[in-house]
Amino acid sequence: MKSLALRRRLTTPFRQCAFALTLTLIGWSGWSQDAQAAPTPPPGFVALFNEQDLSGWRGGDTFDHRKYLALSPEARAKQDAEWTADMKKHWRVEGNELVNDGSGKYATTEKDFGDFELLLEYRTVARADSGIYLRGCPQVQIWDYTDKAKFNIGSDKGSGGLWNNSPGAPGKDPLVLADKPFGEWNKFRIVMVGARVSVWLNDKMVVDHALLENYYDRATPIPAKGPIELQTHDGEIRWRNIFIREIKSGEANRILQEHASAAGFEPVFNGKDFTGWGGPIDNYEIVDGAIQCRPNKGGTIFTKGDYSDFVARLEFKVPKGGNNGLAIRYPGEGDTAYVGMCESQVLDDNYEAATGSTIDPRQAHGSAYGMVPAARGYQHPINEWNYEEVTVKGSTIKVELNGTVILDTDLSKVTQFMANSAHPGKDRTHGFFGFAGHNDPVAFRSIRIKRL
Repeated sequence: MKSLALRRRLTTPFRQCAFALTLTLIGWSGWSQDAQAAPTPPPGFVALFNEQDLSGWRGGDTFDHRKYLALSPEARAKQDAEWTADMKKHWRVEGNELVNDGSGKYATTEKDFGDFELLLEYRTVARADSGIYLRGCPQVQIWDYTDKAKFNIGSDKGSGGLWNNSPGAPGKDPLVLADKPFGEWNKFRIVMVGARVSVWLNDKMVVDHALLENYYDRATPIPAKGPIELQTHDGEIRWRNIFIREIKSGEANRILQEHASAAGFEPVFNGKDFTGWGGPIDNYEIVDGAIQCRPNKGGTIFTKGDYSDFVARLEFKVPKGGNNGLAIRYPGEGDTAYVGMCESQVLDDNYEAATGSTIDPRQAHGSAYGMVPAARGYQHPINEWNYEEVTVKGSTIKVELNGTVILDTDLSKVTQFMANSAHPGKDRTHGFFGFAGHNDPVAFRSIRIKRL
């Protein structure tokens, strides 16, 4: 298409994965240290606790991290000072242990983290209750599994579950009881990719790739980055060997792919040519095994297979300011954003900064274009591959980007449209799947679809 000023689209007002096991076994099997040992992180990890003081930690609380970041610098500094002053009254260093007396604000990392692998050990006492906040969100639960007073809320199931998830939600309760008796050290391994969390307690998997819900607003995904918080109350708890490894986009994609069951999924692109595709395929090219829109070209290409309800998985890569879209239930001709069920937007998350142009929220990446906005801020850096899963059932569409659900909506309930431009195709029940190129060299690969 033309420049942005002329574009119609933008101007209209674990199962444990083998590689992770290999990585962890490098440093995990001999990881516990005696009380006099210095902190020696496994390969690739760094120590969050230096065993000398509280450097790198501030005070924290059960507080929405987005609201914390929205505070003015002055207000944030004031809040930090209050929380930290209280935290230091209740936390101390004893040898190689970080000790809390069972009260006070939480030990909170000064640094925010995105995707990561976290290792730590803890030891607690009877009737204590604690947890580990991930990106500032509660929590991987730690508590007394023998406390009958809390059996009604799940203490008998043991520690390690995502306790603040909704009742019945995956991850809410641990898969097995893995706690050691009081007086013994327990060790956690926690892998977080997007909002998906896997937890091992004492080498037993207790949470398997479950979505961590946003305690502060369940309709909104958890932040893309946030602090690690050690939450404590109701009894002394000791921590040691606190190590973290940040996970980059390539590894994050592999984790997501290896946890996703391949059953029923069929490849719709062979990585070599456009066999099985229709539309203006001359406007696209195959580059390093990926479908890529040619510069200054466009149009909607589509599978020859017709789909009703389905799940599509793929990887995509956008250049700076890049724009494309997924054609959902496309009839084979016309503007897929209007005549298909929808165009699931594919767009540089920093499009406005990259181009100096303003977009409607319903034009952001993952949005049902012109109808329902998706949450922003979950893409990998420019020119790195992203992993996306799109589920279409009846009139609903859900988009999970890099492990975080950024859109989950029912298009039959949409009554307001961007620029008052109706979408007559939104109620379509079947059609083709494809890509709606808009001049930019956006690339797609590993495209698989499962009929539901």
